[in-house]
Amino acid sequence: MTSSLQTPREMQKVQVALATRPYEVLIGNHLLPIVGEYSRSVITPCRCAVITDDNVAPLHSGVLMESLKRAGFDPHLVVIPSGEQSKSMLSASDLCNRLIGLGIDRKGAIFSLGGGVIGDLAGFVASIFYRGIPVIQIPTTVVSQIDSSVGGKTGVNSHLGKNLIGSFHQPLLVIADTATLSSLPERIFREGLAEAIKHGVIADATLLAMLPPESNQDLTPLIARNVAIKATIVEADEFETKGMRALLNFGHTIGHAVESVAGYGVLSHGEAVAIGMIAALDLSVRLAGLPSVQADQVRETIRTCGLPEKLPESLSTESLLAALHRDKKFDRGAVRFVLTAQLGSAMVSHRVTTQDITQAIDRLRS
Repeated sequence: MTSSLQTPREMQKVQVALATRPYEVLIGNHLLPIVGEYSRSVITPCRCAVITDDNVAPLHSGVLMESLKRAGFDPHLVVIPSGEQSKSMLSASDLCNRLIGLGIDRKGAIFSLGGGVIGDLAGFVASIFYRGIPVIQIPTTVVSQIDSSVGGKTGVNSHLGKNLIGSFHQPLLVIADTATLSSLPERIFREGLAEAIKHGVIADATLLAMLPPESNQDLTPLIARNVAIKATIVEADEFETKGMRALLNFGHTIGHAVESVAGYGVLSHGEAVAIGMIAALDLSVRLAGLPSVQADQVRETIRTCGLPEKLPESLSTESLLAALHRDKKFDRGAVRFVLTAQLGSAMVSHRVTTQDITQAIDRLRS
């Protein structure tokens, strides 16, 4: 960053030190008014699109658009319907056509303003539009600030499963304005805490004692701590070829199946992951030697964060297993399942059988 930039008080920076092109994640209160100024330090002002949804646009797009204009950008607001249903190839194609119509070209850029759906979709569009243009992520939910905006995974859903179509496309910059979290409905706020619990399980058990956060608490330190964990893992395994980045899938193998079979929007991503983590803890106790007292600690954290622990009765074991076998975590027919033997660490196991998973799913109903 250049020395002329005004640094808001208490803002924290986390470096994602990738070998090809490092970038920063800025975390702090009331950063939206300076997005343009910081963006100008990593990209030449250009004609650009601000992609957001119809929930976020009325709350935050005005401040962001004005900030970009002051910095010399020519921003154009593109609003799509909110919800997981918008995370599709149809939406990606429609967005590409809208960007062409707005005169965005290969010298342009995309600013993604919103939660995980917007970040994944806008990042994916940026990766394929004119074979790739820059994207700057402006996450506005807990889950997107601590997890999905960092690391370059972009994508959309297939009707056969979640995130099955996508690409790696790292952002130039991530700016997480924690003040935007105050506008979230309680359910959406709480579901984002599932990813923080996951980080506690796989990398830093002391995080669990910080959850759930107190009301009116400054969330900057909590968000920054989670981002640092995610950044460390991404730096070690950017394209998920070495096994370490797969650790971020703790709770997601069954969680994605639950989310998909329930129907997108019925259970939020974080709620489905919470259920998936309950199953992963059960398997970790039985197959990896996780002490029961540690599994109980995580279950209690899930409970106090207001996240579900049981599987909806409407979801059959057979339908979940069918969804699991379509998941990208399967390798030549065998599942790569993330387990933990001790809180604060995790491993990828190839020893988890379909029978083990079936038993874990059935136990989610008890």
